[in-house]
Amino acid sequence: MVKAVLLFHYKAQQGNLVVEMVLWRLPMRSADKPHGIKYRLHLGRNGESLVRYDNEAGKGDHRHIGKDEIEESYLFSATENLLVDFRMECGRFGWRWDK
Repeated sequence: MVKAVLLFHYKAQQGNLVVEMVLWRLPMRSADKPHGIKYRLHLGRNGESLVRYDNEAGKGDHRHIGKDEIEESYLFSATENLLVDFRMECGRFGWRWDK
């Protein structure tokens, strides 16, 4: 059986903030992943999630914002746009990408 291929994995820490981004190319597209990409992008502080973009099985593309984890749909258009959107959200919580 063909498995997903890891495309990208990044993990870093700045003070008490931790970012982790993981993207895989799937062997087949599906109804909830028509773009063929599985991803998990996360920013947390002290073990608490601040921003998370993911597309877990059955839920499709969505994001969680804030410690209350408000969940909303996310319109996936391209991997590059996903990363730009996530990086922008992280900046709102104090993450600096220029380090």
